[in-house]
Formats: sequence, C-alpha cells, structure tokens
Amino acid sequence: MTDEEKAQQVARTHAKIMDGLARAERALFTRPAPKSARAQMKFLHKRERGSTKSLAERLGVSRKTVQRYLSGASAKPNKRLQETLIHETESEWQPQVRAQARQRAVSSGGLVITFRATLGFTANGSSDDARPRDLSIAVSPSHAALILAAQEESATDADLHEAVAEAIADAYFRQGGGGRARLKVNFTDVEWLTIEF
Repeated sequence: MTDEEKAQQVARTHAKIMDGLARAERALFTRPAPKSARAQMKFLHKRERGSTKSLAERLGVSRKTVQRYLSGASAKPNKRLQETLIHETESEWQPQVRAQARQRAVSSGGLVITFRATLGFTANGSSDDARPRDLSIAVSPSHAALILAAQEESATDADLHEAVAEAIADAYFRQGGGGRARLKVNFTDVEWLTIEF
C-alpha cells in the first residue's frame, strides 16, 4: 500500500469516527433540533447575537441569502447550504446536554465503540493476524478523554485514528496486562463505526 493510499484510508477512518461522534451527540438530544431551513437560520442568527454578517460568513453565503431565509422569502436551500445548516445547528444544539455527557464519559462512564474493521496485532515475534472483526468495546474514561479532546481540537486524521486505535487496543488486546503492553495494534479498513456515551 502506497503512502497516498494509507493517507486516504486514514482520512476515511477519521470521517467515520467524526460521524460516529456526531451521531452519538445527536442521540443525546432531549428535544429535536430545528428541521426547516428558516428555523435553523433563526436559531443560528440568535447564536450569532443577531449578526446577519457573521452568520453569512459562517455559512459561506451572502447577507441577502440569510435575510431571505429569515424573512421566509426563501425556503429550499441548495444541497451544500442544507448540509451546512444541519451541521451548524446540531453543533450548537443543547450544549449543556452534550457537555454533561462528555463530562460523564471522561470522569466515569467512558465510551462504547461498536465497529466492523480489520483488527490485529504483532508483538515479540507472535501475531494475531489482522482480520475483519465485529466488536463492541467499552473504552475507559481516560481514553474517552483523549478521543474527545482530539475531536474538539480538530486533530489530524492520523492523531484521531491513533487515539481510537489505542483505546480499542487497551480494551480488547491489552486487558490482561503482562507482556501485552508492547502490542502494536493494526486498526484499518473500517466498514462502519458507532459510538455511544
């Protein structure tokens, strides 16, 4: 596998991890986020302290576009704007609920990561060949803290991938201690991944 192919694989894994974290946060909502473009625009407008200019910059549209949605003159955004509205609205929706879940995850609860991926290890001349595995793994609070910090800090693809791989390695392969501390774990070809708080 070339370096470019490895980088693409890590980028795909990063996208799946970020999507898994976003879905986990959406599952926490106690009320549904605004659905219509106008309601989303009004919510974000309020979050931007009523600044049409600031909201337009945030969404990558003109001030007139924002004003048309706020007034109800426009109702059907193009695909890019629709995706941006959903993403931005959900990233701001119920921040206290998300903060409480994150605090619980890093202090006592950890995370549960369920996935299908190629997983294996090598250590001291022996190996468990990498093969596709369907697993559900409870990740410790300390690893949950590293994963969530990497997400918040917009870590590189490789850094976030490494944080998740290490969390899985510790929970699945290294749980017995002993000589397993030096295991090199391969976590690749992620087909799907979900995360729960």
